[in-house]
Amino acid sequence: MTDRNRGQDFSRMNRRQALKASIALSAAAGMNSSLLAGILGATTAANPISLAQWSLHRTLFSGKLSPLNFPMVTRTTYGLDGCEYVNSFYRGKEKDTKFLAALKKMASDNGVKSLLIMVDGEGDLGDPDTARRSTAVENHRKWLEMAKFLGCHSIRVNAKSSGTFEEQMKLAADGLSQLTDSAKPFGLNVLVENHGGLSSNGAWLSGVMKMVNKPTCGTLPDFGNFNIGNGKSYDRYTGVTELMPFAKAVSAKSNEFDKGGNEVRTDFAKMMKIVRAANYTGYVGIEWEGGSPSEHEGILLTKRILERCGCAASQTGDGPFTYTA
Repeated sequence: MTDRNRGQDFSRMNRRQALKASIALSAAAGMNSSLLAGILGATTAANPISLAQWSLHRTLFSGKLSPLNFPMVTRTTYGLDGCEYVNSFYRGKEKDTKFLAALKKMASDNGVKSLLIMVDGEGDLGDPDTARRSTAVENHRKWLEMAKFLGCHSIRVNAKSSGTFEEQMKLAADGLSQLTDSAKPFGLNVLVENHGGLSSNGAWLSGVMKMVNKPTCGTLPDFGNFNIGNGKSYDRYTGVTELMPFAKAVSAKSNEFDKGGNEVRTDFAKMMKIVRAANYTGYVGIEWEGGSPSEHEGILLTKRILERCGCAASQTGDGPFTYTA
């Protein structure tokens, strides 16, 4: 056989091998993405980063930033494509169709997804009084309507109650079950955050989730809210581990950074390992709550530490903060 013939045979063999490889990869494309990544030796997709509006609460309350412009700042200043609203900044506007249309357009024009609304101050969903509990459920309806209009996937609520450990679990489960049923026609999830008291006890809140037992009722684990009262705290790593099986959003709470850019109170790398171990692939929201440095710098520091942990921003966005009231 001549060298030329050997070369042709070798070329045909390479083409056959390439074709087989292509077919194999095409078949694998239908597999679970994490399994495929393991087969190919690649890493799974990074969790995208979003911005919780509370991170700018001082700036918003001062009037230096309009709540209408929050989605724009999320993209243009921080390079993020997901935002999480707080109802405190939209009271009186929740049924204002003109304002809501402008807010929705602001998000759309800047390529930002409206992910959820954090709802506070609408009554205790675990109130021992049946009538007050029902009123609290009804009070959340306007925020469900707003969330639906903006294209959110969820509202975040609280599970405050009173009584014994077991009594509060039953009461909170009842209120959440009612609200979850109310949210179903809107196609929305109802998420509970660990937000003080028994809700910051991971075992209690995960028990509530099991008692509700509805696929659209879940949790929003917060890295830092584990103060259960009377000077006691619940272990944050244990708590997040217990809440992640029900998570449909995650809040990366930050309060203080050292000179190396590490969060002082929370080991973010350890937390993100817990988040990923639960196969959570959704957004991780920046929630800066510290007093120093500024809100702007605190957000950027939190963004950078999340990026070091393998999370991804949609684009670079480390520019100066511009007030747009």
